[in-house]
Amino acid sequence: MASLYTHQDQNVAKTWVLMFLFFCVVIGVGWAVSWYFNNPGLLVFAVIFAVVMNVTSYWFSDKIVVKMAGAHPADERAFSELHNIVENLAITAGLPKPKIYVIQDPAPNAFATGRNKEHAVVAVTTGLLAMMNRSELEGVLAHELSHIGNKDMLVSTVAVVLVGFVTIVSDFVLRGMLFGGGDNNNNKSHPFIAILAIAFIVLTPIMASLLQLAISRKREFLADASGALLTRYPEGLASALQKIGSYAAPMKRANNATAHLYISNPFGARAKTSALAKLFMTHPPVEERIAALIGR
Repeated sequence: MASLYTHQDQNVAKTWVLMFLFFCVVIGVGWAVSWYFNNPGLLVFAVIFAVVMNVTSYWFSDKIVVKMAGAHPADERAFSELHNIVENLAITAGLPKPKIYVIQDPAPNAFATGRNKEHAVVAVTTGLLAMMNRSELEGVLAHELSHIGNKDMLVSTVAVVLVGFVTIVSDFVLRGMLFGGGDNNNNKSHPFIAILAIAFIVLTPIMASLLQLAISRKREFLADASGALLTRYPEGLASALQKIGSYAAPMKRANNATAHLYISNPFGARAKTSALAKLFMTHPPVEERIAALIGR
């Protein structure tokens, strides 16, 4: 019989499969670029540039995201209950207590960020604090702490590095094509391979983005399951997701760059979407998440 443990194991396995596919995409675009330009040095430069830029972002991710979200440190006196819940859950999870921030926004939402558990940040909106009862708030915070415990920030950063690499290299090659770059003799000798390489270069940014979004959705399911195991009360998180999902208005500072970090889409609740549209969503539908938690 399926349980939260089986959901957790399945999502971990699926995430690794997606990461493997991601690396295959990177290898594919690397081959296409090397073949088209017949110059592996260009590929090395692109890899170094993408890695340096993204690792820098990862190292300062907590400061960057907190600034972008407009979050402020949560005063321990004014938000004593919030601090107590986070501290108790962190002890239960065997994690250091993260820094706690509050966002002045009526939309109920929360996120976790930071390069590791020693430099983690958990931020919640004032709307979330006003709307949730204690068990629901515990469910949301357990979800965010699970992101920290599951090292989701590391997985997300690897995905960002790969997407950045693929996008930069693809853009570089396409610009080179426009100005007549590449080994023309090689292209004429192998027209089918040339078409295949060009098609791969054009399509890989889309493929990489879709894989990144798929990884993000799997990590949300995993954090839901881990958070429910932490509180031993999946109904609390399920109820919180129901309330969050029913809030239609977007956050004041919703941003595509950080949307995947939040527990729910910061652009607000949306009408049910088609299967194709779901491919481009940063979060799984709330209904699917609730069903996974309470077995409906």
